[in-house]
Amino acid sequence: QVQLAESGGGLVQAGGSLRLSCAASRLIFSSYDMGWYRQAPGKEREFVARLDWIGYTYYADSVKGRFTISRDNAKNTVTLQMNSLKPEDTAIYYCNLRTAATRLDYWGQGTQVTVSS
Repeated sequence: QVQLAESGGGLVQAGGSLRLSCAASRLIFSSYDMGWYRQAPGKEREFVARLDWIGYTYYADSVKGRFTISRDNAKNTVTLQMNSLKPEDTAIYYCNLRTAATRLDYWGQGTQVTVSS
């Protein structure tokens, strides 16, 4: 079973930065997208960013220009650099892995990001 381990969440003031990382293990396939979703209290989980297996990046409009996603295929890790954070970025952030062939999703346990005003 694929495992995703996130790290890097925490508390930061508005305008600050945080870096989230996610390491995938027990992989049994070679082609997959990796990305991030988030869920704020009382809201549904929403897409944040994705880097697909080809190398294209996708961002939610709300984070474009502030967040940058990158991945290290040799280490099976994905990183989300979050700059100019806003209070509305406060949420639990989930790492996501989606297989390229079957579009099957795997999720991490989530890491809390809190941005104070």
